[in-house]
Amino acid sequence: MGFERKVFTMEEFANALMDELECRTAFTIPIFGGIDVPESVLMTWIIMAAIVILCRIFVRNLKMVPEGPQIIIEMLISWLNNFFMGNLGKKGKRYLPFLETLIIYIAVANLVGLVGLRPPTKDLNVTAGLAIMSIVYIQICGIREKGVKKWLHSFKEPMALLLPINVLELFIRPLSLCMRLFGNVLGAFVVMELIKLCIPVAIPVAFSAYFDVFDGLIQAYVFVFLTSLFLAEAIEDAE
Repeated sequence: MGFERKVFTMEEFANALMDELECRTAFTIPIFGGIDVPESVLMTWIIMAAIVILCRIFVRNLKMVPEGPQIIIEMLISWLNNFFMGNLGKKGKRYLPFLETLIIYIAVANLVGLVGLRPPTKDLNVTAGLAIMSIVYIQICGIREKGVKKWLHSFKEPMALLLPINVLELFIRPLSLCMRLFGNVLGAFVVMELIKLCIPVAIPVAFSAYFDVFDGLIQAYVFVFLTSLFLAEAIEDAE
């Protein structure tokens, strides 16, 4: 017995893509003439609340000899600690909370599509905000570790001729982080829609598992990995 498959036209595909790019409004706060709250902001607050609640649950009744879920959590945190410490060195311990919070948020944000929610990382504003926040944090850490004078002098390294390029990197790096995360999340949607155009419905399930789970976790890893490398560069040679 055969099955029917919906056939999409290119116009319908283009409309679906534009719908994904649209910054949707979740609700409007009736003050100052009305403030629109984007869906991505609402989802971010939901994700933050869920992470806080889960953290409270998992840190209750901790035991000296871990068992059950505590073993998995400790293995995950130990892996993250070792990974970031390997990139940042001994001075990197103070930066672990920021980097680990960042990777957990991005990973969860990319995975909420599994339960039918729209990942906030599909909003360019969210990925831009994450990238700008990361780069600003990196520069603040560089100033704190080196001092203002040495931080400013670092822009002339390895030679003064490269000063314009090093300054330009302050804008290129957040743009790179932003577009890489946004582009890959959106690209996964485009590929899945193209697969649905050409292949029966049963087959895209496997691809969906890849893009929704594996690719989402990889993008979180790459974003924070690059952030940790930029941070390591910013604090190196600090006294």
